[in-house]
Order: sequence, then structure tokens, then C-alpha cells
Amino acid sequence: MHEAPIIFPINLIIAAGIPPFVAFSWVATAIILAVALMVRSSLKLVPAGAQNVVEVVTEFILNLAETSMGHHGRQFLPLLATLFLYILVCNFLGLIPGFEAATGNINTTLSLALPVFFATHYYGLKAHKLGYIKHFVGPVRSIVALPLMILMFIIEMIGHLARPITLSVRLFGNMMAKHILLGVLAMLAPWIIPTLILALGTLVSLIQAFVFVLLTTLYLAGAVEEAH
Repeated sequence: MHEAPIIFPINLIIAAGIPPFVAFSWVATAIILAVALMVRSSLKLVPAGAQNVVEVVTEFILNLAETSMGHHGRQFLPLLATLFLYILVCNFLGLIPGFEAATGNINTTLSLALPVFFATHYYGLKAHKLGYIKHFVGPVRSIVALPLMILMFIIEMIGHLARPITLSVRLFGNMMAKHILLGVLAMLAPWIIPTLILALGTLVSLIQAFVFVLLTTLYLAGAVEEAH
């Protein structure tokens, strides 16, 4: 969905048959790569400008990961930072007239949630080998408690399989709802509330990017920690 004609040259890409959410996901990726290359080419001991912003975001994500996972946190920094920056840029693009938020499409959010799901269990198996099964059978493990262990395993499997669905639908639903709400408010009061609308959209975009990364961090932390 967009409020104004999509601008050149993105309209040419869409006219060639590329879905809008794919085109704008490419735009978000290009922006992130451009900023990364610009910062890398002008690194300074005392950060300023774009380098300062990137360092603040990176340090924030690193602190979040290390708080949740301890010494395991640093190895997940590339994954978490990439998710946060990509989702945030996609969300912000949706605030620009003529642009769309790629995260307002379920295909984009599901493509973000599935790698998180597979990464969670990959790193869980890597950290605990076959002992990873202990995360699914509950705290009591004996022959007498076998029925309870089977029940806990089924419940845990359902919960884990639901994670990519909840991750993708939560982000998609919130971004779509934000888009519709801001569009309705803009039509009702186009000359009175535009600044408040943008402020609300910016806040929602930031919160949703943070929530997605926070849940990803908690899922990874649960996978690599020792089962109790």
C-alpha cells in the first residue's frame, strides 16, 4: 500500500513485474550497504556523524545480547544487528510518501522469522549436541515421569513451531495496522496532525524492530543455555 505514486526508478522495477514489497526490501538493503560502506571508508578514533549512530546501535544490540546470553552474546551480534537495522529501515521507508514498508507484507516478515527459527535450533544443537532434547522434556526426567515428559515434549514442540508464526504475524500486523491508522488520520486531518502522525509512525517502527530482535535474543538465549 502507498499514498502517492511510487517514485522513479522504483516504479520501473515494479513495472517489470517485481512485487512492491520486494522492490522496497532491495531499497532498504541498498541503504544499509551504502551507509556501511560510507562509515567503513571514514572510520575515526572519535566517532562522529553516521559512524556515531552506527556505533550506538551496535553497542545497544551487543548489550542486549550479552545481558541475555552472557559470553554467548557477542557471536550473535551480526545476526541481531542485521535484523534490527533491516527491519528498522524497512519500517521507516513506509513513512515516506510514495514508499512502502516491506515489513507490511507477510512474505517479508516470514522470511525474517524462519531464519531465526532455524538458527535457534542450530545453535541449540551446536551447544548441547543430543543433550538439547532436555530443553523439551521438562525438569523431571525418570521412567516414572515418562508420560509427563512426553506431554511436555508435545507442548514444547507446539510452542517452538508457533514462534515463526507469531514473530512474522506480530510484525506484519503491527506495520499494516500502523499504515492503515496513519492513512485514516491523514485523511481526517491532513493539515493538523501530520507531524504527530509521523512521530507516532516513527515510534511504532522503532518499537516493532526492537521487539522482533528482543524476542529473537530470548529464543537464542533459551537454546544455548543449560537446561534445568
